[in-house]
Amino acid sequence: MVKECLLCEQTLDATPSWQSLLGLDQQAFICGDCSNSFKRADIDIKEEGTTIDRTTSLYKYNAAMKEFLHQFKFLQDVALAEVFADDLRRVLKKDAIIVPIPMHPAKKVARTFAQVEALLKSANVPYMDVLEKTDMVSMGEKTKAERLAMPSLFKVKTNVTIKPTTYIVVDDIYTTGTTLRHAATALKEAGATRVEAVTLIRA
Repeated sequence: MVKECLLCEQTLDATPSWQSLLGLDQQAFICGDCSNSFKRADIDIKEEGTTIDRTTSLYKYNAAMKEFLHQFKFLQDVALAEVFADDLRRVLKKDAIIVPIPMHPAKKVARTFAQVEALLKSANVPYMDVLEKTDMVSMGEKTKAERLAMPSLFKVKTNVTIKPTTYIVVDDIYTTGTTLRHAATALKEAGATRVEAVTLIRA
């Protein structure tokens, strides 16, 4: 079966390798040109003086990634969740509880899917849906001072018990860190002993 790049629709190389014959290679969803257009960030920061203990971000927010996000989130091309599945699977620890940053229910209905959950499902990473978004505020519409003064964006769901262990909150993009810090605060106030953050992109 001939496959095409999910981004540019160029035909992918279907030449079998010894890895593919043994089932050891990674399945390609985009061509080499598109893959090379994304720039690694590989940021791994031990946070000081915040509710987040460590932050990891995989890619930079360049023109190629901006186009990817637009097609994935706003044009609702859910298949693109597969593109970075291997990257996310490698970085997310199996001994921590993975928590996707949730969307407000009304926004989820409008967009038809939750992008962070789609990324985790494609990566075959188990996660727990423990947080609720309390309003539909957009971080991009607020100044830094307004973000710092905001009330809590998240709360722990009433039927959930937070364990005294490590949680990793996952989001698609890190811009100012406000969203991640609010999520970490909600988890720690409910009993989490450590909260780390992983994002696909760092703006």
